[in-house]
Amino acid sequence: MERRSLLRAAVLGGTSAALGGTLWRGAAYAAPAQPGTGPYGPLGSPDTNGIRLPNGFTSRVIARSGQRVGSTSYTWHNAPDGGACYADGTGWIYVSNSEITPSGGASAVRFSSTGAITAAYRILSGTRQNCAGGKTPWNTWLSCEEVSLGYVYETDPWGTNAGVQRAAMGRFKHEAAAADPVRKVIYLTEDESNGRFYRFVPTTWGNLSSGKLQVMVAGSATSGSFTWADVPDPDGSPTATRSQVSGSKSFNGGEGCHYANDTVWFTTKGDNRVWQLNLLTNTYELAYDDSLVNGTAPLTGVDNITGASSGDLFVAEDGGNMEICVITPDDVVASFLRVDGQSGSEITGPAFSPDGTRLYFSSQRGTTGSSSGGITYEVTGPFRS
Repeated sequence: MERRSLLRAAVLGGTSAALGGTLWRGAAYAAPAQPGTGPYGPLGSPDTNGIRLPNGFTSRVIARSGQRVGSTSYTWHNAPDGGACYADGTGWIYVSNSEITPSGGASAVRFSSTGAITAAYRILSGTRQNCAGGKTPWNTWLSCEEVSLGYVYETDPWGTNAGVQRAAMGRFKHEAAAADPVRKVIYLTEDESNGRFYRFVPTTWGNLSSGKLQVMVAGSATSGSFTWADVPDPDGSPTATRSQVSGSKSFNGGEGCHYANDTVWFTTKGDNRVWQLNLLTNTYELAYDDSLVNGTAPLTGVDNITGASSGDLFVAEDGGNMEICVITPDDVVASFLRVDGQSGSEITGPAFSPDGTRLYFSSQRGTTGSSSGGITYEVTGPFRS
């Protein structure tokens, strides 16, 4: 799909507003069809799992922290966070991080072609505060430690091979990762109030054991051109990686990251923004900024982000009113789902099954507000293709 160079939001809910910008499809802005609905229509009443969904969608609980997954003997981890899906024959696998210290790590659930749970198991252990991460084109999971001088671990979703520490990808407060198979790099976010946006250039694509860590260099404006500069000491000690390159651009709390079609998006929670980098022109823009719509936007507390084959972006909230919101190629921002009764939690790990018909995500602390109360869900329905 052809993508626009700037994504700005016509917000549905509260006061609707078209903010200008060039569209992915090059069309003019259309008036919102019905305020408050978005492409999937309004949210319904809470279902038996406390989830408000559009008409035609259903939810089920996949796993709960501290409890066995389905009929397996495996106990699901605490504080489920970033996740991704992998094709597995006629079925698939959902991988999920555990954002706790100590232990951390990641687990996986395997599904049959019908969606039945067939197995659950650990794929990474002995790490710290594994927050988000990213899927590689060679079907591994990059699990990122959100701690000072944290590492990226490359893990096997099938649980056959042990996780491998990838020190060359830098030591900092890692959040998310997104692979770019065109430029053969991995983009990385940093969860610091003055964090940076990085890319890792492997010596050999498909092998993350060596390469160059680079940081984005740009001005202080919210749009413009950018370049990349090598980080002299990826180990980040004694000088933090974010402080090593003069002119590197500061971002307020880097979170989720998603790549598609020569574009990379990432979120910053400190200022509730989604940023967009056009990798063909080496320019960056604000893709979403709730301050531009006077606080009327449904999307607050931006966190993990993923995309659908339709070109829709799905952004999870850390805070706000526990929603996953959709940003469409027609410049609409609207609520897709809402989790009721879990205000002490956050939405994490959104990821689509390989066929795009199921969306997985977690409520990290569930109804208890504790890391031991995490709940992982599946939503099925007529997603746009």
